[in-house]
Amino acid sequence: MTVQRISSGGEFEAKVGYCRAVVAGGWVHVAGTVGKGEGAVEQCRSALGIIEKALAEAGASFADVVRVTYMLPDRSEFEPCWPILAVTFGANPPVATMIECGLIDPKFRIEIEVTAILPQ
Repeated sequence: MTVQRISSGGEFEAKVGYCRAVVAGGWVHVAGTVGKGEGAVEQCRSALGIIEKALAEAGASFADVVRVTYMLPDRSEFEPCWPILAVTFGANPPVATMIECGLIDPKFRIEIEVTAILPQ
């Protein structure tokens, strides 16, 4: 089995020792991703853009995502993100989990992790 590692060059990839995504066994595993901006909504859009780029490099898209995990330090900031997520996943919604937890830096308001299956 071949393994493809995809890096986005994010600051934490080198500091922590991980890559943005790993393609293995027909699956694309995208690491928890934070975005830039002020607040959860802006960071959600930014994180999704980073994830979309990693998925594309792997040969997949949001239509291929089967699982998504949202992590937020304050669950009340999740609902304003819902319209963005509904548009992003459209007619192909994945299973989803939202966890309220601390993130690596208090400036981050949302972290998103996805798993996708490579299209046949």
